[in-house]
Amino acid sequence: MLLFRSLLFNLAFYVWTILCCFGLFWMLFIPRRAMIEVVRWYLGTLDWLERHIIGLRWEVKGLEHLPKDGAVLIGAKHQSMWETMKLHLMLADPAIVLKRELLWLPLWGWYAWKADLIPIHRGKRGSAINSLIAGARRMKAQGRPIVIFPQGTRTAPGSYRPYKVGIAVLYEDLGLPLVPMALNSGMFWGRRTFIRKPGTITIEFLPPIPPGLPKETALFELEARLEDASDRLVMAVGGPMTLNPLAAMPGTAAARHRPEPSAV
Repeated sequence: MLLFRSLLFNLAFYVWTILCCFGLFWMLFIPRRAMIEVVRWYLGTLDWLERHIIGLRWEVKGLEHLPKDGAVLIGAKHQSMWETMKLHLMLADPAIVLKRELLWLPLWGWYAWKADLIPIHRGKRGSAINSLIAGARRMKAQGRPIVIFPQGTRTAPGSYRPYKVGIAVLYEDLGLPLVPMALNSGMFWGRRTFIRKPGTITIEFLPPIPPGLPKETALFELEARLEDASDRLVMAVGGPMTLNPLAAMPGTAAARHRPEPSAV
């Protein structure tokens, strides 16, 4: 049954997405904010397919930790493609950091370009940081929430990947609160897997890290909080704890700052 539901959902997901990419082509010629509302409708249809074919639902905790309006920096755990599709349903017009190559994809990349996100030039480190800062400053001026995946790519539950310096640079430059976003989506919508599992995905926004700390301290604090909370959510649905190899080395930053995962 799980295999059949996954097959049916993936077929519906990709066929419907292709139809929308062509059928909604006119969105490229309307104001951006109007296009975002159509995007939210499309994402809502995908949410309907998830609930009725797979039996996959989701819940959001900690929304009180986000400002009512204005810009904020969000450091989000990234386990699956799933959360990238839900950001526009959780947040008001988010500006997501993504690699510039995605804008070159036919059709999808054109919509991403129209959505006015933050592409980064992944190559020389200096050019990547400069493009990241320039894009984030522009989004701050627009009062939009800025979402960045601090590990830089999808990381499966239980796997460790170091946090990159980009989010710390933004934290220091923008002077905004940094809100960690934990989740357990990888337990239901795995990376590079065909199977989609029923259940309830949990997204949890944690208390913000206030602006003004040294960027190294903020990065350590973000990793400690985000890894701990995501482990708690993953383990609550039967997943593995993340083993950070640096945490076992006495005297390292990870050993000093990362607490033991909370008990479930």
